Amino acid sequence: MDINEQTRMEIESAAFRQLVEHLRERTDVQNIAIMDLAGFCRNCLSRWYQEAAEAKGLALDKEGAREIIYGMPYGEWKEKYQTEATPEPKAAFEKQHE
Repeated sequence: MDINEQTRMEIESAAFRQLVEHLRERTDVQNIAIMDLAGFCRNCLSRWYQEAAEAKGLALDKEGAREIIYGMPYGEWKEKYQTEATPEPKAAFEKQHE
C-alpha cells in the first residue's frame, strides 16, 4: 500500500489508541502474563510513551506516563486489579530474563 507519511502516522496513532483502550479494558490480564507471551507489558508501553514524549522535549514523569496508559494512577490500578502471580508465570518470567 502506498500512503503518505501523515496518513501512516494517523493510522498508527489510531492503532495505538485502540491497543491502549484494549489493555485498559482487559484488567483481568496481568502484566506478567503479557510479558511472558509478548515480551512487553503495560509498564513497557508507558516507558516507551514517556521516552517518545521526552524526545519531543516534553516533560513527562514515569507516573504520568503510566496514568496515560492505565487510565488511572498506577497505584490505584494495582490495588484494584493486580493479583499475586502464580509460580508458573513467575518461572517463565525469570527464564525469559536470565
